Amino acid sequence: MIINDDFIPKRKTSSKLPPGQYEERGFPVLSLGPTPDIDINTWKLEVTGLVDNPISWTWQEFNKLSKELIIKDIHCVTKWSKFDSKWEGVPMQEIFNIVKVQPGPTHLIAHSYDGYTTNLPIEDISNGKAWVATAYDSDEIEAEHGGPARLLVPHLYFWKSAKWLNKLEFVDRDQPGFWETRGYHNYGDPWQEQRYWND
Repeated sequence: MIINDDFIPKRKTSSKLPPGQYEERGFPVLSLGPTPDIDINTWKLEVTGLVDNPISWTWQEFNKLSKELIIKDIHCVTKWSKFDSKWEGVPMQEIFNIVKVQPGPTHLIAHSYDGYTTNLPIEDISNGKAWVATAYDSDEIEAEHGGPARLLVPHLYFWKSAKWLNKLEFVDRDQPGFWETRGYHNYGDPWQEQRYWND
């Protein structure tokens, strides 16, 4: 299945750009620190918190889950936007169904191998809005871009799409993550220019 709001190709016009953004044809690398060295043979993705069936997948196990092809624009808080980026990943809704998320959670906290965290309201990862991506542009995700697996939440600024994902934690209260506690907006809507605390 292809997930694409703009399935029929369109001219690349400024109407695709959120305010204050510019089109980037490359794929800049922006990270909190050094790229972690992750061994695919020991990689795990845990799902914990307010779920009936907490789980820990190996790489081989996770790759047996059903995946979708996703074609979406992505937007970085540093003001670049990349149109029609192509990913493959497991829908968050599939993960919801497997772990049986309880009625109580308000947020997901995404954890990364380098200690990074970011917070997302449940409604922003539900109903076809988010994936755990395992491929980019028909190939493995390069380590510098968050491989082997990263969160993909394309309707929010890209810092919300945590790289090097190793845990998804369902919680009953907001817990701002690394950048959210250091001046970045708690939500991060590109169309509202929600870059920093006062935006």
